[in-house]
Amino acid sequence: MTKNNFNLAGTLVFIMLTLLTTASHADVITGRVVGIADGDTLTLLDATNTQHKIRLSGIDSPEKAQPFGQICKKSLSDLAYGRLVAVESGKLDRYGRAIGKVLVNGQDVNLEQVRRGCGWHYKKYQNEQSLDDRLSYNSAEVAARSGRVGLWADAEPMPPWEWRKAERK
Repeated sequence: MTKNNFNLAGTLVFIMLTLLTTASHADVITGRVVGIADGDTLTLLDATNTQHKIRLSGIDSPEKAQPFGQICKKSLSDLAYGRLVAVESGKLDRYGRAIGKVLVNGQDVNLEQVRRGCGWHYKKYQNEQSLDDRLSYNSAEVAARSGRVGLWADAEPMPPWEWRKAERK
C-alpha cells in the first residue's frame, strides 16, 4: 500500500468512526426529571434548561383515569422524579415526544415499570426494540401477570390502547 493510499484509508476510517460515534451520541438525551404525566410519560430538563417530553418506549401504562393509572404514575415518580437520567431515543411520536428507554444509574426504568405491574409490554412496537429488550420486557410482563402484581391484581385489566379507543367513541 502506498503512503497516499494508507493516508486516505486512515482518513476514511477516522471519518467513519467519527460519524458512528456522533450518531450514537445524538440519540441520547440527559437531564433531570422534573415532571411525571402518567405511568409512561415524563419531562426532563437538560443542561441547557430545555424541557423534553419523553414517552417510555416498549411499554404502555394505564391512563390516569384508568384503574391503576395513579398508582403507576406514582411508581414512575418513585423511580425517576428528581433523578438524573439518560434517555436512549430514536424518534418522536405524533405528539412530538421523544420515545425512548429511560435509564437511572443504568437501571432500565421502562422494564422496571413492567416488572412492577405498571405497564404492558407494548408488542405493537416490539420490532423497534433490541432482541434482548424484547425478551426482557416480555418475561417481565409474564412474571407480573402470573404473580398478580400491580394492575394484574385486577380480575380483568383493560389495556390502555383499548381504553383509549373506547373513550374516543
